[in-house]
Amino acid sequence: MKKIAALVMAMLMVTCLFAGCAKKEAANDDLSYVKDKGTLVIGITEYAPMNYYDDSGKLIGFDTEFAEAVCEKLGVAPEFTIIDWNTKEVELKAKNIDCIWNGFTIREDLKESIDFSNAYCKNMQVAVIKAENSGKYTDLASLAKANIVAEAGSSGESAVADCEELKECNYVGVSKMADALLEVKAGTADAAVVDYVMAKAMVGEGTDYSDLQIVDGIELAYEEYGIGFRKDSNLVESVNKAMDEMIADGSLKAIADKYGLALMAD
Repeated sequence: MKKIAALVMAMLMVTCLFAGCAKKEAANDDLSYVKDKGTLVIGITEYAPMNYYDDSGKLIGFDTEFAEAVCEKLGVAPEFTIIDWNTKEVELKAKNIDCIWNGFTIREDLKESIDFSNAYCKNMQVAVIKAENSGKYTDLASLAKANIVAEAGSSGESAVADCEELKECNYVGVSKMADALLEVKAGTADAAVVDYVMAKAMVGEGTDYSDLQIVDGIELAYEEYGIGFRKDSNLVESVNKAMDEMIADGSLKAIADKYGLALMAD
């Protein structure tokens, strides 16, 4: 009887082990999950030139067109949804979104909870000020006690926190990068630390922020952009393959050129 009981127990343990593995595999089979529902839900913020609305209210941008092209290759429809950038990991884990595709900086600390695609775009953090203050704010030392804003939970916020020269600045986090620019435009902040690709597209002559400018010579936190997925998601491999195809046929570079961006291979 003892031998029979031991055999039954061993069989139960093996069954549970296989069931656990199958459950984990199913949980990580995001590709089937996305294909079954027919949509890839993409978490974004309004961030030119990556994802933003034109005058007609249509969502456009580099990441928007990039995502649309990849979704076509996957045979699913893209569904873009605005998220709070500060809770992006929660949204992803809860399956409210399937990925984060919005000029998302690949960071080592985030790799504990998020899997990233291959890097596809270069970036850095820069300081934006009012043009009339160009003689006052010329380097990090001159911003040491300034009122500085950045998007909460962003690489801009991390860059400010990690910068020794800015340890004594008056820092405030805001909900969006666009809000950071508005604070500077309104005079309620002296400088905004934002992504270079956004600043290049949104400030200066011919833009809505023609009275703002990037401070020459301030380059904080060189970065690489990637797409964020749930941990162990098999979507990563599929999206990387689609990305490689777009790099090989030149279609990704065509989108990058359209929005004035530099790909990793450039």
